[in-house]
Amino acid sequence: MNRKVNGILQGTVTPPPSKSQAHRLLICAALGKRPCTIACNSVNDDITATARCLNALGARIEYSGGLFSVTPVKVQKGGTLDCGESGSTLRFLLSVAAVLGADATFTGGGKLPTRPMSALCEALEQHGISFTRHAEGLELPLSCNGTLSGGSYTLPGNLSSQYLTGLLFALPLAAGNSEIEITGGLTSASYIDMTIDALRKARIAVEKRGDICFVAGNQEYSLPSNIEVEGDWSSAAFWVVAGVIGKKPITIKGMDLGSLQGDRCIIDHLRAMGAFIEPTAEGIVAHPSQLFGAELDCADTPDLVPILSVAAAAAQGETLFLHVGRLRYKESDRLAAMKAVLASFGITSVVGEDTFKVVGGEPVAQSPVDSFGDHRIAMSAAVLSTIAAGVTEIMGAECVAKSYPSFFDDFAALGGNLY
Repeated sequence: MNRKVNGILQGTVTPPPSKSQAHRLLICAALGKRPCTIACNSVNDDITATARCLNALGARIEYSGGLFSVTPVKVQKGGTLDCGESGSTLRFLLSVAAVLGADATFTGGGKLPTRPMSALCEALEQHGISFTRHAEGLELPLSCNGTLSGGSYTLPGNLSSQYLTGLLFALPLAAGNSEIEITGGLTSASYIDMTIDALRKARIAVEKRGDICFVAGNQEYSLPSNIEVEGDWSSAAFWVVAGVIGKKPITIKGMDLGSLQGDRCIIDHLRAMGAFIEPTAEGIVAHPSQLFGAELDCADTPDLVPILSVAAAAAQGETLFLHVGRLRYKESDRLAAMKAVLASFGITSVVGEDTFKVVGGEPVAQSPVDSFGDHRIAMSAAVLSTIAAGVTEIMGAECVAKSYPSFFDDFAALGGNLY
Protein backbone atom coordinates (compact mmCIF):
# COMPACT_ATOMS: atom_id res chain seq x y z
CA MET A 1 0.00 0.00 0.00
CA ASN A 2 1.31 3.42 -0.98
CA ARG A 3 0.39 6.58 0.95
CA LYS A 4 0.56 10.18 -0.28
CA VAL A 5 0.92 12.59 2.62
CA ASN A 6 1.69 16.17 3.63
CA GLY A 7 0.22 18.88 5.82
CA ILE A 8 0.80 20.94 8.96
CA LEU A 9 0.35 18.98 12.20
CA GLN A 10 -0.99 20.36 15.46
CA GLY A 11 -3.04 19.21 18.43
CA THR A 12 -2.94 16.36 20.93
CA VAL A 13 -2.04 12.70 20.45
CA THR A 14 -1.77 9.65 22.71
CA PRO A 15 0.86 7.13 21.51
CA PRO A 16 0.22 3.37 21.77
CA PRO A 17 1.44 1.20 24.66
CA SER A 18 5.10 0.22 24.82
CA LYS A 19 5.69 -2.89 22.78
CA SER A 20 8.99 -3.40 24.61
CA GLN A 21 7.21 -3.59 27.95
CA ALA A 22 4.29 -5.57 26.51
CA HIS A 23 6.66 -8.30 25.25
CA ARG A 24 8.21 -8.55 28.70
CA LEU A 25 5.00 -8.58 30.72
CA LEU A 26 3.40 -11.18 28.44
CA ILE A 27 6.38 -13.49 28.91
CA CYS A 28 6.41 -13.02 32.68
CA ALA A 29 2.67 -13.70 32.83
CA ALA A 30 2.91 -16.81 30.65
CA LEU A 31 5.70 -18.25 32.83
CA GLY A 32 3.74 -17.73 36.06
CA LYS A 33 1.59 -20.06 38.12
CA ARG A 34 -1.76 -18.24 38.01
CA PRO A 35 -3.81 -16.33 35.42
CA CYS A 36 -3.55 -12.55 35.17
CA THR A 37 -4.70 -9.68 32.98
CA ILE A 38 -2.53 -7.09 31.25
CA ALA A 39 -4.12 -3.78 30.21
CA CYS A 40 -2.83 -2.81 26.76
CA ASN A 41 -5.18 -0.48 24.91
CA SER A 42 -3.85 -1.38 21.45
CA VAL A 43 -1.68 -4.06 19.89
CA ASN A 44 0.63 -4.35 16.90
CA ASP A 45 2.17 -7.10 14.80
CA ASP A 46 5.16 -7.60 17.13
CA ILE A 47 3.09 -7.87 20.32
CA THR A 48 0.70 -10.24 18.55
CA ALA A 49 3.69 -12.38 17.49
CA THR A 50 4.82 -12.80 21.10
CA ALA A 51 1.31 -13.74 22.26
CA ARG A 52 0.97 -16.21 19.37
CA CYS A 53 4.31 -17.86 20.13
CA LEU A 54 3.57 -18.15 23.85
CA ASN A 55 0.31 -19.88 22.92
CA ALA A 56 2.30 -22.29 20.75
CA LEU A 57 4.39 -23.12 23.84
CA GLY A 58 1.21 -23.99 25.75
CA ALA A 59 -0.10 -20.73 27.22
CA ARG A 60 -3.61 -19.48 26.58
CA ILE A 61 -3.54 -15.76 25.80
CA GLU A 62 -6.61 -13.92 24.53
CA TYR A 63 -7.01 -10.23 23.69
CA SER A 64 -10.30 -8.37 23.96
CA GLY A 65 -11.42 -4.90 24.97
CA GLY A 66 -7.89 -3.62 25.56
CA LEU A 67 -6.98 -6.49 27.90
CA PHE A 68 -4.78 -9.56 27.55
CA SER A 69 -6.08 -12.50 29.57
CA VAL A 70 -3.15 -14.82 30.24
CA THR A 71 -3.33 -18.42 31.41
CA PRO A 72 0.23 -19.68 32.03
CA VAL A 73 2.13 -22.20 29.95
CA LYS A 74 1.56 -25.92 30.22
CA VAL A 75 4.40 -26.99 27.99
CA GLN A 76 3.47 -28.39 24.58
CA LYS A 77 6.44 -30.03 22.91
CA GLY A 78 7.13 -29.80 19.21
CA GLY A 79 5.24 -26.58 18.50
CA THR A 80 6.00 -24.12 15.71
CA LEU A 81 6.56 -20.54 16.85
CA ASP A 82 5.90 -18.04 14.06
CA CYS A 83 7.72 -14.87 15.13
CA GLY A 84 6.55 -12.79 12.18
CA GLU A 85 9.18 -10.07 11.77
CA SER A 86 9.77 -9.58 15.50
CA GLY A 87 13.40 -9.93 16.53
CA SER A 88 12.42 -9.48 20.18
CA THR A 89 9.98 -12.39 20.00
CA LEU A 90 12.58 -14.69 18.46
CA ARG A 91 15.51 -13.77 20.68
CA PHE A 92 13.50 -13.71 23.90
CA LEU A 93 11.56 -16.92 23.37
CA LEU A 94 14.38 -19.06 21.97
CA SER A 95 15.94 -19.20 25.43
CA VAL A 96 12.53 -19.59 27.08
CA ALA A 97 11.58 -22.52 24.86
CA ALA A 98 14.98 -24.06 25.59
CA VAL A 99 14.62 -23.90 29.38
CA LEU A 100 11.09 -25.35 29.11
CA GLY A 101 12.42 -28.28 27.05
CA ALA A 102 9.79 -27.48 24.42
CA ASP A 103 11.71 -28.85 21.39
CA ALA A 104 10.17 -26.05 19.32
CA THR A 105 10.70 -24.82 15.76
CA PHE A 106 10.98 -21.08 15.13
CA THR A 107 9.95 -19.43 11.87
CA GLY A 108 9.71 -15.81 10.73
CA GLY A 109 9.37 -13.47 7.77
CA GLY A 110 10.82 -10.30 6.31
CA LYS A 111 14.49 -9.87 7.20
CA LEU A 112 14.19 -11.89 10.41
CA PRO A 113 15.70 -15.10 8.95
CA THR A 114 18.86 -13.12 8.10
CA ARG A 115 19.30 -11.26 11.40
CA PRO A 116 22.22 -12.42 13.59
CA MET A 117 21.58 -15.28 16.03
CA SER A 118 24.81 -17.29 16.17
CA ALA A 119 26.19 -15.83 19.42
CA LEU A 120 23.04 -16.70 21.34
CA CYS A 121 22.79 -20.17 19.77
CA GLU A 122 26.42 -20.91 20.67
CA ALA A 123 25.77 -19.99 24.31
CA LEU A 124 22.72 -22.25 24.45
CA GLU A 125 24.58 -25.11 22.75
CA GLN A 126 27.14 -25.02 25.57
CA HIS A 127 24.32 -25.66 28.06
CA GLY A 128 22.38 -28.61 26.69
CA ILE A 129 20.63 -27.36 23.54
CA SER A 130 21.09 -28.58 19.97
CA PHE A 131 19.88 -26.74 16.87
CA THR A 132 18.82 -27.71 13.38
CA ARG A 133 18.66 -25.05 10.67
CA HIS A 134 16.31 -25.89 7.83
CA ALA A 135 17.41 -23.38 5.18
CA GLU A 136 21.00 -23.03 4.02
CA GLY A 137 22.50 -19.63 4.81
CA LEU A 138 19.53 -18.52 6.94
CA GLU A 139 18.89 -18.56 10.69
CA LEU A 140 15.24 -19.59 10.24
CA PRO A 141 13.48 -21.98 10.28
CA LEU A 142 15.36 -23.15 13.39
CA SER A 143 14.55 -26.12 15.61
CA CYS A 144 15.87 -26.44 19.15
CA ASN A 145 16.06 -29.63 21.20
CA GLY A 146 17.02 -30.38 24.78
CA THR A 147 16.57 -28.60 28.10
CA LEU A 148 18.66 -25.58 29.03
CA SER A 149 20.77 -25.87 32.17
CA GLY A 150 22.06 -23.19 34.51
CA GLY A 151 25.74 -22.41 34.89
CA SER A 152 28.25 -19.91 33.56
CA TYR A 153 27.40 -18.07 30.35
CA THR A 154 29.33 -15.59 28.23
CA LEU A 155 27.52 -13.31 25.79
CA PRO A 156 28.69 -10.44 23.57
CA GLY A 157 26.88 -7.29 24.64
CA ASN A 158 27.72 -5.25 21.56
CA LEU A 159 25.52 -7.22 19.13
CA SER A 160 22.08 -7.17 20.73
CA SER A 161 20.74 -6.68 24.26
CA GLN A 162 17.95 -9.09 23.22
CA TYR A 163 20.27 -12.08 23.68
CA LEU A 164 20.77 -11.19 27.32
CA THR A 165 17.08 -10.48 27.91
CA GLY A 166 16.15 -13.93 26.64
CA LEU A 167 18.55 -15.60 29.05
CA LEU A 168 17.36 -13.44 31.93
CA PHE A 169 13.82 -14.69 31.31
CA ALA A 170 14.89 -18.32 30.99
CA LEU A 171 17.52 -18.94 33.66
CA PRO A 172 15.32 -18.30 36.74
CA LEU A 173 13.53 -21.51 35.69
CA ALA A 174 16.73 -23.55 35.26
CA ALA A 175 17.91 -26.13 37.76
CA GLY A 176 20.84 -24.47 39.49
CA ASN A 177 22.16 -20.94 39.67
CA SER A 178 23.65 -19.03 36.76
CA GLU A 179 25.90 -16.12 35.99
CA ILE A 180 26.13 -14.32 32.66
CA GLU A 181 29.28 -12.43 31.74
CA ILE A 182 28.76 -9.67 29.16
CA THR A 183 31.75 -8.99 26.92
CA GLY A 184 32.46 -6.12 24.53
CA GLY A 185 30.29 -3.60 26.38
CA LEU A 186 26.50 -3.58 26.53
CA THR A 187 24.58 -1.63 23.91
CA SER A 188 20.94 -0.62 24.45
CA ALA A 189 21.50 -1.07 28.18
CA SER A 190 18.17 0.57 29.02
CA TYR A 191 16.37 -2.44 27.54
CA ILE A 192 18.10 -4.65 30.11
CA ASP A 193 16.88 -2.28 32.82
CA MET A 194 13.37 -2.79 31.46
CA THR A 195 13.84 -6.56 31.55
CA ILE A 196 15.07 -6.55 35.14
CA ASP A 197 12.18 -4.28 36.12
CA ALA A 198 9.65 -6.69 34.56
CA LEU A 199 11.31 -9.61 36.34
CA ARG A 200 11.10 -7.81 39.66
CA LYS A 201 7.42 -7.12 39.07
CA ALA A 202 7.12 -10.90 38.68
CA ARG A 203 9.08 -11.47 41.93
CA ILE A 204 12.11 -12.86 40.15
CA ALA A 205 15.49 -12.06 41.70
CA VAL A 206 18.24 -10.95 39.31
CA GLU A 207 21.36 -9.06 40.29
CA LYS A 208 23.53 -7.12 37.86
CA ARG A 209 27.01 -6.12 39.01
CA GLY A 210 29.06 -4.41 36.34
CA ASP A 211 29.31 -6.80 33.39
CA ILE A 212 27.98 -9.86 35.23
CA CYS A 213 24.37 -10.86 35.91
CA PHE A 214 23.62 -13.34 38.70
CA VAL A 215 20.43 -15.41 38.44
CA ALA A 216 19.20 -17.88 41.04
CA GLY A 217 17.60 -21.02 39.63
CA ASN A 218 14.34 -22.76 40.55
CA GLN A 219 12.41 -19.50 40.95
CA GLU A 220 8.68 -18.95 40.34
CA TYR A 221 7.16 -16.14 38.31
CA SER A 222 4.34 -14.24 40.03
CA LEU A 223 3.08 -11.05 38.37
CA PRO A 224 0.28 -9.07 40.03
CA SER A 225 -3.14 -10.28 38.91
CA ASN A 226 -3.71 -6.98 37.06
CA ILE A 227 -1.02 -4.83 35.46
CA GLU A 228 -0.91 -2.12 32.76
CA VAL A 229 1.51 -1.45 29.90
CA GLU A 230 2.88 2.11 29.88
CA GLY A 231 2.99 4.46 26.87
CA ASP A 232 5.62 3.86 24.18
CA TRP A 233 8.44 6.41 23.92
CA SER A 234 9.64 4.92 20.62
CA SER A 235 6.28 5.87 19.07
CA ALA A 236 5.98 9.18 20.93
CA ALA A 237 9.32 10.23 19.41
CA PHE A 238 7.71 10.73 15.98
CA TRP A 239 5.26 13.30 17.34
CA VAL A 240 7.87 15.04 19.49
CA VAL A 241 9.99 15.58 16.38
CA ALA A 242 6.94 16.60 14.35
CA GLY A 243 6.22 19.30 16.92
CA VAL A 244 9.71 20.78 17.11
CA ILE A 245 10.28 20.87 13.33
CA GLY A 246 6.76 22.03 12.45
CA LYS A 247 4.82 25.27 12.62
CA LYS A 248 2.41 24.37 15.44
CA PRO A 249 2.91 22.73 18.85
CA ILE A 250 1.95 19.08 19.45
CA THR A 251 0.98 17.75 22.89
CA ILE A 252 1.83 14.11 23.60
CA LYS A 253 -0.31 12.54 26.34
CA GLY A 254 0.14 9.46 28.50
CA MET A 255 3.93 9.44 28.71
CA ASP A 256 6.02 8.82 31.84
CA LEU A 257 9.13 11.03 32.05
CA GLY A 258 10.54 8.64 34.65
CA SER A 259 10.17 5.58 32.41
CA LEU A 260 13.01 3.09 32.09
CA GLN A 261 12.53 3.09 28.30
CA GLY A 262 15.74 4.30 26.71
CA ASP A 263 13.87 6.14 23.96
CA ARG A 264 12.59 8.69 26.50
CA CYS A 265 15.99 10.26 25.67
CA ILE A 266 14.38 11.66 22.52
CA ILE A 267 13.79 14.76 24.65
CA ASP A 268 17.45 15.02 25.68
CA HIS A 269 18.67 14.50 22.12
CA LEU A 270 16.35 17.15 20.73
CA ARG A 271 17.13 19.63 23.50
CA ALA A 272 20.80 19.19 22.60
CA MET A 273 19.77 20.42 19.15
CA GLY A 274 17.97 23.46 20.59
CA ALA A 275 14.41 22.14 20.87
CA PHE A 276 11.86 23.64 23.28
CA ILE A 277 9.98 20.73 24.86
CA GLU A 278 7.79 21.45 27.87
CA PRO A 279 6.22 19.01 30.36
CA THR A 280 2.75 20.28 31.35
CA ALA A 281 -0.28 18.95 33.22
CA GLU A 282 -1.88 18.10 29.86
CA GLY A 283 1.15 16.25 28.51
CA ILE A 284 4.53 16.87 26.92
CA VAL A 285 4.35 19.85 24.58
CA ALA A 286 6.78 19.91 21.64
CA HIS A 287 7.02 23.51 20.43
CA PRO A 288 8.22 24.69 17.01
CA SER A 289 11.96 25.30 17.44
CA GLN A 290 15.02 26.43 15.54
CA LEU A 291 17.24 23.36 15.58
CA PHE A 292 21.00 23.28 15.15
CA GLY A 293 23.32 20.44 14.23
CA ALA A 294 24.82 18.46 17.09
CA GLU A 295 26.85 15.35 17.86
CA LEU A 296 24.59 12.64 19.33
CA ASP A 297 25.68 9.33 20.87
CA CYS A 298 23.00 6.78 19.94
CA ALA A 299 24.59 3.61 21.36
CA ASP A 300 21.68 3.20 23.77
CA THR A 301 18.96 4.61 21.48
CA PRO A 302 19.46 3.11 17.99
CA ASP A 303 15.73 3.04 17.20
CA LEU A 304 15.63 6.85 17.45
CA VAL A 305 18.14 7.43 14.67
CA PRO A 306 15.62 7.41 11.77
CA ILE A 307 13.36 10.04 13.30
CA LEU A 308 16.30 12.02 14.69
CA SER A 309 17.61 12.10 11.11
CA VAL A 310 14.40 13.94 10.22
CA ALA A 311 15.14 16.50 12.93
CA ALA A 312 18.68 16.78 11.56
CA ALA A 313 17.32 17.41 8.06
CA ALA A 314 15.41 20.41 9.45
CA ALA A 315 18.34 21.74 11.50
CA GLN A 316 20.96 24.32 10.58
CA GLY A 317 24.36 22.74 10.03
CA GLU A 318 25.47 19.12 10.32
CA THR A 319 24.39 16.47 12.79
CA LEU A 320 26.64 13.49 13.49
CA PHE A 321 25.16 10.31 14.96
CA LEU A 322 27.68 8.09 16.76
CA HIS A 323 27.69 4.33 17.48
CA VAL A 324 25.03 3.45 14.92
CA GLY A 325 26.61 0.51 13.05
CA ARG A 326 24.07 -1.98 14.44
CA LEU A 327 21.34 -0.23 12.46
CA ARG A 328 22.45 -2.24 9.43
CA TYR A 329 20.85 -5.35 11.03
CA LYS A 330 17.38 -4.08 11.90
CA GLU A 331 14.18 -4.60 9.87
CA SER A 332 16.13 -2.91 7.10
CA ASP A 333 19.64 -1.56 6.81
CA ARG A 334 18.44 1.64 8.45
CA LEU A 335 21.55 3.62 7.59
CA ALA A 336 21.22 2.90 3.88
CA ALA A 337 17.44 3.29 4.10
CA MET A 338 17.54 6.72 5.75
CA LYS A 339 20.24 7.88 3.35
CA ALA A 340 17.87 6.97 0.50
CA VAL A 341 14.86 8.58 2.19
CA LEU A 342 16.71 11.83 2.84
CA ALA A 343 17.97 11.85 -0.74
CA SER A 344 14.33 11.60 -1.89
CA PHE A 345 13.84 14.98 -0.20
CA GLY A 346 17.08 16.50 -1.51
CA ILE A 347 18.88 16.18 1.84
CA THR A 348 22.55 15.10 1.91
CA SER A 349 23.78 12.43 4.31
CA VAL A 350 26.91 10.32 4.67
CA VAL A 351 27.10 6.78 6.06
CA GLY A 352 30.27 5.84 7.94
CA GLU A 353 31.34 2.58 9.53
CA ASP A 354 29.74 3.48 12.87
CA THR A 355 28.48 7.01 12.15
CA PHE A 356 25.76 8.77 10.18
CA LYS A 357 26.04 12.44 9.19
CA VAL A 358 23.07 14.52 8.05
CA VAL A 359 23.41 17.98 6.50
CA GLY A 360 20.41 20.19 7.22
CA GLY A 361 18.60 21.80 4.33
CA GLU A 362 15.22 22.60 2.76
CA PRO A 363 13.35 19.32 2.20
CA VAL A 364 11.44 18.98 -1.07
CA ALA A 365 9.42 15.90 -2.03
CA GLN A 366 11.30 14.97 -5.20
CA SER A 367 10.46 11.30 -5.75
CA PRO A 368 8.51 8.43 -4.15
CA VAL A 369 10.02 7.30 -0.85
CA ASP A 370 10.81 3.61 -0.36
CA SER A 371 9.88 2.44 3.16
CA PHE A 372 12.13 -0.63 2.73
CA GLY A 373 9.36 -2.53 4.55
CA ASP A 374 10.50 -0.88 7.79
CA HIS A 375 7.96 0.75 10.08
CA ARG A 376 10.36 3.35 11.50
CA ILE A 377 11.48 4.39 8.02
CA ALA A 378 7.89 4.85 6.82
CA MET A 379 6.87 6.89 9.86
CA SER A 380 10.01 9.04 9.65
CA ALA A 381 9.25 9.82 6.01
CA ALA A 382 5.70 10.82 6.93
CA VAL A 383 6.96 13.25 9.58
CA LEU A 384 9.48 14.72 7.14
CA SER A 385 6.66 15.26 4.64
CA THR A 386 5.10 17.80 7.01
CA ILE A 387 7.91 20.32 6.37
CA ALA A 388 8.69 19.39 2.77
CA ALA A 389 7.46 21.20 -0.30
CA GLY A 390 5.05 19.12 -2.37
CA VAL A 391 3.27 15.85 -1.68
CA THR A 392 5.25 12.83 -0.42
CA GLU A 393 4.42 9.32 -1.64
CA ILE A 394 5.54 6.53 0.72
CA MET A 395 5.75 3.07 -0.82
CA GLY A 396 4.86 0.09 1.36
CA ALA A 397 3.38 2.28 4.09
CA GLU A 398 1.42 -0.64 5.57
CA CYS A 399 4.60 -1.72 7.37
CA VAL A 400 3.74 0.71 10.19
CA ALA A 401 1.51 -2.09 11.55
CA LYS A 402 4.61 -3.72 13.00
CA SER A 403 4.68 -1.21 15.87
CA TYR A 404 2.01 1.47 15.34
CA PRO A 405 -1.01 0.33 13.28
CA SER A 406 -2.95 3.56 13.94
CA PHE A 407 -0.06 5.85 12.95
CA PHE A 408 -1.70 7.29 9.84
CA ASP A 409 -5.02 7.67 11.68
CA ASP A 410 -3.22 9.76 14.30
CA PHE A 411 -1.36 11.64 11.55
CA ALA A 412 -4.71 12.60 9.99
CA ALA A 413 -6.25 13.47 13.39
CA LEU A 414 -3.41 15.97 13.88
CA GLY A 415 -4.28 17.65 10.60
CA GLY A 416 -2.13 15.72 8.18
CA ASN A 417 -3.41 15.06 4.66
CA LEU A 418 -3.81 11.52 3.34
CA TYR A 419 -4.39 11.29 -0.40
